[in-house]
Amino acid sequence: MSDSLLGLDEPPQPVKAEAYRVLARKYRPQTFSALIGQDAMVTTLGNAIRRDRLAHAFLLTGVRGVGKTSTARLIAKALNCIGPDGQGGPTIDPCGVCEPCRAIAEGRHIDVIEMDAASHTGVDDVREIIEASRYAAVSARYKIYIIDEVHMLSKNAFNALLKTLEEPPGHVKFLFATTEVNKVPVTVLSRCQRFDLRRIPAELLAEHFAKVCAAEQVEAEPEALALVARAAEGSARDGLSILDQAIAHAGLEGEGVKAEAVRQMLGLSDRGANRALFGTLVEGQAQQALAGLRAQYDLGVDPLAVLRALLETVHGVTLVKLGTHRLSGQSTEEREAMEGWASRLSFPALHRLWQLLLRGHDEVAKAALPIEATEMALLRVIHAAQLPDPGELAKQILSGSIAVPSGVPSAAAPAAPTAPAPATVQETGPVLPTNLSELAEHLEEHRRLQLAMFVRDYMRPVRFEGSEIDFGAARPLPQDFVRELGGALKDSTGVHWKITLVDGATARTLREEQAAAEAAEREAVLASPIVAAAMHAFPDAELIGWTKTGSDG
Repeated sequence: MSDSLLGLDEPPQPVKAEAYRVLARKYRPQTFSALIGQDAMVTTLGNAIRRDRLAHAFLLTGVRGVGKTSTARLIAKALNCIGPDGQGGPTIDPCGVCEPCRAIAEGRHIDVIEMDAASHTGVDDVREIIEASRYAAVSARYKIYIIDEVHMLSKNAFNALLKTLEEPPGHVKFLFATTEVNKVPVTVLSRCQRFDLRRIPAELLAEHFAKVCAAEQVEAEPEALALVARAAEGSARDGLSILDQAIAHAGLEGEGVKAEAVRQMLGLSDRGANRALFGTLVEGQAQQALAGLRAQYDLGVDPLAVLRALLETVHGVTLVKLGTHRLSGQSTEEREAMEGWASRLSFPALHRLWQLLLRGHDEVAKAALPIEATEMALLRVIHAAQLPDPGELAKQILSGSIAVPSGVPSAAAPAAPTAPAPATVQETGPVLPTNLSELAEHLEEHRRLQLAMFVRDYMRPVRFEGSEIDFGAARPLPQDFVRELGGALKDSTGVHWKITLVDGATARTLREEQAAAEAAEREAVLASPIVAAAMHAFPDAELIGWTKTGSDG
């Protein structure tokens, strides 16, 4: 038989290249030990498995990319692992080599059903789960339902699931994952054992990314990995996606992942340029600050990114001043600069910088001209940075080292309250009240509180002589008010009172007099030299409380 008939003379066929898998999928954790940043949850699950105290439903919640779905699959493997010899039981350390472990990892196990609630939201989809849950698992120890983004289920779907979720068959486990746990009904939450997966710290993410780079045989600067970790905002998946992009951005020259390249890729401002810009703000150098901002803008840095970097700098300096740990990814130069600023800037100055930059960030985010709005925001910061804080300003005014700004009125002496006329003591008979204030106090002393309230709030005095009162009403009074007031006064004083309601009264009520006195006192406080100078220096400040200090001001 010829070689051609056997096919031996045909050229070898090229091996089909395996499709590239992104890092986020390639390095998805396959064991609980590889799940970073969730030690508390792993410990709880391990204890529950060892003590055979497994819940029938688990709810995993957290921000995107912290490992909710990966954890659900790991729980499925832990509950169904049979070990390399096929004799094992549930374990927190699944072997990964038995058939259930491999089938679950590859997503082909018939008893582990994954459902995306975003595309299966209706009651019919849940009804299928309920019907199927009645039947025992085909080849696994437990039949497991993993429902991702469970908050997307409709209200009717949740209601249909409640009974089965509360009393499921012994061979069924439910694993729910969601990023918006507040949208899950309380009736469902009460039937689940809840685990809140935390954001992964940037330090752990940077260490994880270094291991990934070593496995991929890619060199990466530690500062570059720290930048990627901070940009990930606690999400391992987001960080691996950024790292994937950074590796591709590095090219084929073997230069590796550089910090400068990552900054350009992410649109981050250069840390050295940012430190220089922050220094000009603190020193009040307006022209240099605007030039530094424009230099970064010309390089393609977003103005909002510049303000965010300045906010991070203020935050970092505050932490250094407090003596806390330094942020990840800090170079020696950056740490030394922050230590210098921390020794020079007071806490009030740092708080003021933070508020001004935060306000500028909000303005720029909504501005039609972002770069111009950023320049104005920085100029406002420079102007405010040269001003002393209110406490220091008050000390300088009191010491006479600075003068009160022109146009600020001098302190006005608070108006002395008019003392009520002394009560008239009659030769025979009781002491009678002589004005509305005394009348209200008299009624309060005799526990006629509602009448006293009407006197203070509604009575406008016209004539008050002896036991005769003429008054107007600020608001309609009860029809029997005059009769009740006269009867109460006769009972307490033994004197018959003549009380008349008249029209056209314009005098203030006691309540209105009190409000006017408080307004006058507030104006007097605002007119005092210290407060006036502080308000002049800080136009946005508000007087939210004050204390009477007497004639000394």
